[in-house]
This record gives sequence, structure tokens and C-alpha cells, in this order.
Amino acid sequence: MEYRLFAQVTRALMEAAKLPADDLKGRMDALDWNRRVWSVLGADCQQTGNGLPRELRASIISLSIWVGKHTSLVIRQQEEIEPLIEINRMIMQGLSGASEAAAA
Repeated sequence: MEYRLFAQVTRALMEAAKLPADDLKGRMDALDWNRRVWSVLGADCQQTGNGLPRELRASIISLSIWVGKHTSLVIRQQEEIEPLIEINRMIMQGLSGASEAAAA
């Protein structure tokens, strides 16, 4: 389920990256969606009942904060979308590996 969500939001970011940087309206939906996904992940990792290892939760929280800041810079046309896409792709690779390990 998480993999599919990341695939969808990453695809939206890739489409948004094809638009001119000053087409903020066209890019905003994907940027906002990605920021909301990461915000929810970060908030979930702050919950005491979260079963993920402490270090992994801390890493996800840090990434969530970074995504929020970087997204703001993209909106202000001070950064590119591509790093957001790359972070999501790395997470997808990790989720894919975790799925394969669980199936084995």
C-alpha cells in the first residue's frame, strides 16, 4: 500500500517537473500532495505506539522536515523538484526490498 502511494505521488511530481518552473498552479497539486504524504508519515513516526525502530522513525521525521522545507523552496522557484523525486524513489526501493524480504 505504501509503495503504491509513493509511486502515485512520485509520478505526479515527475509530471509536474515537466512543466515550466513558473507554472506554479500546474505544479502545486503534486507538490502539496507530496508534502502532505511526508507530513503524515512524520507525524505518525512521532506517535509513541509506532512500531518502527527508533532510528528509522527519526530518519523518517528528518526526511519529512526536509521535504517540507525543500518543497517551500521549490514553490519559491529557489530549488528544483528532482530531489523530491529522488527521495521518493529511494523510499520506494526500500519498500520494495522490505516487501521481497517479507515474502521470502
